[in-house]
Amino acid sequence: MHYKTLLVAFMGLAFFWGNAQKQIPEVEQLLQKMTIEEKIGQLNLLTPGGGVATGEVVSENVGAKIKTGQVGGLFGVAGPDRVRKAQELAVKESRLGIPLLIGSDVIHGYKTTYPIPLGLSSTWDMDLVRQAAQMAAREATADGINWNFSPMVDIARDPRWGRISEGAGEDPYLGSKIAEAMVKGYQGEDLAAVHTMLACVKHLALYGAAEAGRDYHTVDMGKIKMFNQYLPPYKAAIDAGAASVMSSFNDVDGVPATGNKWLLTDLLRTQWGFDGFVVSDYTSLNEMVPHGLGDLQAVSALALKAGLDMDMVGEGFLTTLKKSLDEGKITAEDITKACRRVLEAKYISGLFEDPYKYLDSKRPKNDILTKENRALARKLATRSFVLLKNHNNLLPLEKKGKIALIGPLADSRENMLGTWAPTGDFNLAVTILEGFNNVASNADIKYAKGANISDDVDFAKNVNALGRRITMDERSPEAMLKEAVDLAKTSDVVVAVVGEATEMSGESSSRTDISIPDIQKKLIKALVETGKPVALVLMSGRPLTIPEEFDLPVSILQVWHPGVEAGNAIADVVFGDYNPSGKLTATWPVNVGQIPIYHSTKVTGRPAPESGEFQKFRSNYLDAPNAPLLPFGYGLSYTTFDYSNLRLNKKEIHQGEAISATVTITNTGNYDGEEVVQLYLRDVVRSITPPKRQLKGFQKVMLKKGERKEVTITLSPDDLKFYNAQLEFVSEPGEFEVFVGTNSDAELSETFTLK
Repeated sequence: MHYKTLLVAFMGLAFFWGNAQKQIPEVEQLLQKMTIEEKIGQLNLLTPGGGVATGEVVSENVGAKIKTGQVGGLFGVAGPDRVRKAQELAVKESRLGIPLLIGSDVIHGYKTTYPIPLGLSSTWDMDLVRQAAQMAAREATADGINWNFSPMVDIARDPRWGRISEGAGEDPYLGSKIAEAMVKGYQGEDLAAVHTMLACVKHLALYGAAEAGRDYHTVDMGKIKMFNQYLPPYKAAIDAGAASVMSSFNDVDGVPATGNKWLLTDLLRTQWGFDGFVVSDYTSLNEMVPHGLGDLQAVSALALKAGLDMDMVGEGFLTTLKKSLDEGKITAEDITKACRRVLEAKYISGLFEDPYKYLDSKRPKNDILTKENRALARKLATRSFVLLKNHNNLLPLEKKGKIALIGPLADSRENMLGTWAPTGDFNLAVTILEGFNNVASNADIKYAKGANISDDVDFAKNVNALGRRITMDERSPEAMLKEAVDLAKTSDVVVAVVGEATEMSGESSSRTDISIPDIQKKLIKALVETGKPVALVLMSGRPLTIPEEFDLPVSILQVWHPGVEAGNAIADVVFGDYNPSGKLTATWPVNVGQIPIYHSTKVTGRPAPESGEFQKFRSNYLDAPNAPLLPFGYGLSYTTFDYSNLRLNKKEIHQGEAISATVTITNTGNYDGEEVVQLYLRDVVRSITPPKRQLKGFQKVMLKKGERKEVTITLSPDDLKFYNAQLEFVSEPGEFEVFVGTNSDAELSETFTLK
């Protein structure tokens, strides 16, 4: 028997899941026909393996389980033909013919990969972020995928944590804007449309605050910090209509997130009004056993009653819930409630009306890796790059003369896509050497590797266990270095491409030393000692500690891991076809001893002097400054911008009123360029200690050489609010200080009073 529903008229309307939702009659009718075993089956998410980039467990006997109604969804399966075979097993051979959800980790592009999320966030351009997600959704759905395990919206303030690469950095305001843009990009205006897919917000919650920056580690955080600094991006994604949520690996207030009722029900559903479904992370349900919460049956029952709806890979629900039901540890309604949420997701996706709607064999050729998609990926990459330093205005380079392109990443195709690109193909990536030859064909470009990415054999072995990205050259380090130095001496300018391999950041890639590997440091110093002008193209998935390199007479362009069009995009910026406009979304420390370091820290009762000079009995270090190497929001341009005439439209406002700040910005340099105007707010006195300043608005503007513009940023009433000691979202009367400028150290300021 095949169960299909009629797709009623409202399916064509803009349908956002986060709004209050009535029960769907067709789903209720189906639930009445299901056995308890079939309901439990819908709560089971499996992977048949093959290219899955996380976890060790691979599901067995997947086909047989689908036929017997024991599977609600699959991931790790793609392509119209392959997905059709799986869907036909569910629709044609199971008793009720319930179609499958087909999920995937489409983190920064599907086949047309674009910059890692930390790089994408550096664009500070929400329209581009939305376009990127739209492109990813169009490509993924063309390959049969209807559910995406993205966006990751975890706030991260410890760059030792490898997964900082997968999010939007340290700031809750910017992170919330990006979360909203990505959800709307993936889901569009109609989830029943064939080019949209369900978003899955992850990882609820606090995963980015793992102690010691070590992946999967514990989190210890009070509620005030949670609500004010870490939870806002999750809520923004829910408010944007996200259809699903993924629980995190860590504990929250001592209870693993996957079995945390306060988190998954009290906060997510009751307080935030979420009506979608919650899936565990990869075997995170089973991992509550080593967490110390009980055996598999106990933790499965705990998770279900806490509000978890779908179990990823672990099969704890499948193998224990019936026994827990028989023993009275859970109820039939607990199972039905979770099943209902999974079925509703399939319904709003249009899968009941047409289980094969995403399986048009013509779409992959028409929608994947098109010329237009690659052009967008190239544009996204150029906008993500951050100019950290431009010594003697070396950049942009002229497209002529002798250019030495040196470094272990300069001709390394396999390291262009970056971490968490399981659906991409690095063989299709443009290397930097290729990009330079494409963009500056009149220049005499010569290449030398110069060094391995790392000569630490044990470190390279650990990195390569995640996916081989560090190869040891057969030549001796001395021979490689000599070749590079000799080339530099005969060239007009040197471009050294250095930094991290793809798998040196990302999941399970925590590092205690986040500097450039020693062998590459040696190469950089040797190139500088030739006396030739040197530009560093720095590639990484995290902020790095680079005080030594920053002090050298070099220019530095941070390019993250740019994606499939990496080489062309880097060449576009290095040779001036695009003027870099990226801004850092995570603070860069001087050394790891400063971590955690972020712009919205609180002022202590014994603050260090503003001058940065050491004073006894103040909150400072003996061996390093308090200030970071590079602040949040930092990023240079080939041109220069002057800020002046900051003014507010009011000096006093009342509760519920907005206020606007206007600043004049002038392009005082020699190039047209874009600038991100940033507004920070300080609540001078309030009932709980306030941050030094918080980002509360930004606007990206284009100015031609010599052009002057007035930029206005409006603060809404909610921008003045915070969660107080009672966790009430309030604004309190008093004085506020507004700062506007080019980064979080903005100096222009004005004050106003809230009555």
